[in-house]
Amino acid sequence: MLSKDELPFCPVATTVDLIGNKWKLLIMRELLTGTKRFNEMHKAISGISQKVLTENLRKMEEDGIIDRKVYAVVPPKVEYSLSELGDSLRPIIDSMSEWGTAYIKDNLM
Repeated sequence: MLSKDELPFCPVATTVDLIGNKWKLLIMRELLTGTKRFNEMHKAISGISQKVLTENLRKMEEDGIIDRKVYAVVPPKVEYSLSELGDSLRPIIDSMSEWGTAYIKDNLM
């Protein structure tokens, strides 16, 4: 997690720092529906490479947005889910979805 000294003073900048890239938002979109394994997310998020997915999952875990659960089995099984903090971002993602739906309806149809 970022320390208080590393966070921007502006609350909007803080939010953007934590979830403000395309991939993090799409990862969150996938996890809003429940726990997922790496390959499930990789298939569901069009255009993301394994490397970029791994980097973003690690950063989101470090920031406390997602939880990573590793099962001691062979082959290894890892599951990702939204943490309580991550789930608190649900209204933001829902609002973005509603806005995007209205934009598509009003401008692209």
